[in-house]
Amino acid sequence: MGKITWKPGNMIYPLPAVLVTCKDVDGTMNIVTVAWTGTVCTNPPMTYISLRPSRHSYGMIERTKEFVINLTTEKLVRATDYCGVRSGRDVDKFKEMNLTPQEASIVGAPLIKESPVNIECRVQSITPLGSHHMFLAEVLAVNVDEDYLDENKKFHLDQSKPICYSHGTYYGLTNPLGTFGFSVAKKKKKRGK
Repeated sequence: MGKITWKPGNMIYPLPAVLVTCKDVDGTMNIVTVAWTGTVCTNPPMTYISLRPSRHSYGMIERTKEFVINLTTEKLVRATDYCGVRSGRDVDKFKEMNLTPQEASIVGAPLIKESPVNIECRVQSITPLGSHHMFLAEVLAVNVDEDYLDENKKFHLDQSKPICYSHGTYYGLTNPLGTFGFSVAKKKKKRGK
């Protein structure tokens, strides 16, 4: 079986589908769905989102230099889609999707209470790249839902049923296949043998 060549494009899938919240200088809040996001650096913790300049949230984030990345779940899949196809110029997405804005610990942008993880970010730079501009940001705080902590305070994101996005479709994540380093880990010897 051979390969065929397509025109250049981004085929790095699956991606996280996240809800990015922002709050303008006048107090107006909005939510935008973003799949162009990810880790940039561990120390200091850095992330990015890429937005089209035409998006309603673009100007809000450009003015305030703050946003929150809210991870999404199977329960939030409808809101995730809705917040990507409706404009905050026309609707209050918090109200329409019955989402609860919650005060963040550092930034002015709200958290989404129903999200299992909220990542508070401050923009370091905005880079025009073409169709999208990249907001490079420092992570200032991470908020996690206590419902997913075990008795040892270990966080279990998998229990929240996170989702991802792949070429126009949202998917749930199931069936773990291995943990980091499993391919080189030494097998444990059974006791008594």
